Amino acid sequence: MTRTISDMKTVALAVTTGMLHFELSLAFEVFATAPAGVTVPWYEVAVCGPAALSVGLLRVEPDLGLDRLQQADTVIVPGWADVDEDPPADLVDAVRAAHQAGARVVSLCTGAFVLAAAGLLDGERATTHWAHTDALAARYPRVDVDPDVLYVDNGSVLTSAGKAAALDLCLHLVRLDHGSSIANTVARRLVVAPHRAGGQAQFVTSPVPAQDHHPLGALFPWVIDRLDQPLTVEDLARQARMSSRHLGRHFKAVTGTTPLQWVLTQRIRHAQELLEKTDDSIDTIAATTGMGTATTLRRHFKSTLGVPPDTYRRTFRTQTRPYPDGNGQPDKRP
Repeated sequence: MTRTISDMKTVALAVTTGMLHFELSLAFEVFATAPAGVTVPWYEVAVCGPAALSVGLLRVEPDLGLDRLQQADTVIVPGWADVDEDPPADLVDAVRAAHQAGARVVSLCTGAFVLAAAGLLDGERATTHWAHTDALAARYPRVDVDPDVLYVDNGSVLTSAGKAAALDLCLHLVRLDHGSSIANTVARRLVVAPHRAGGQAQFVTSPVPAQDHHPLGALFPWVIDRLDQPLTVEDLARQARMSSRHLGRHFKAVTGTTPLQWVLTQRIRHAQELLEKTDDSIDTIAATTGMGTATTLRRHFKSTLGVPPDTYRRTFRTQTRPYPDGNGQPDKRP
């Protein structure tokens, strides 16, 4: 069964006793309610599982049985609490059947153990919480476990690292389905960073700090409002009222990267939004995002996303998306 991005409307949250409530609640928060001002058709969310059960601290009464996962466009498997035990066979079978029926299957944190048990990660690159990557690799040797990334997008199968990275992956899905502008709107509602690339390292002290509770909280929106201007490390340090060296240490702890790399990432994300929403020329977008020239924008854009800006624009205008390897062809995967 072939689905395009515009088909990705129904989201099923696969639950059973022994799952972690944080990841379930996080996914429900992202997908169950459209943010204010968003008028595009939003997701239809169903919780699928056996009869009333406990998920961490929550008492959950599923809307539908596990057999209904096969009818969903996207199936999300929250974190699995006891990674030393095999996940329930009925959950594993239902997730496998959903993927065979054409669903996009997503694991959050240790939910990767369920996907691995279903055989969906065989021969594929995947990740999970860094504390459990060795266990995942040992138990499922056919899985190419990457302990150093936030999430992995293999097209129809996606996996994330720990709790904050699970939110990153959920926002990544919204971005794929609805574009950068709407994903950023969701991020603003949740008061989190709008984008962290999947390849970013897991070892981040405070991945998504609330704006009011971190020394860089006021700096982030200040930068976003000035992406059309030249910005140096000294400019950022002066605004943050700290030394350049101190700023670099804070940025590494909060974002996992350097100040200038973070700024470049925001420029590229803004370029994505403009490519999706406007007919501005590449030269105009380069100036608006502070890239200077179309040549510079194309170089950084392709290096980061794997496709040139023109291909990216055509991709979103035709309601398809690039393959993960960046070849820019229409999405024909299940």
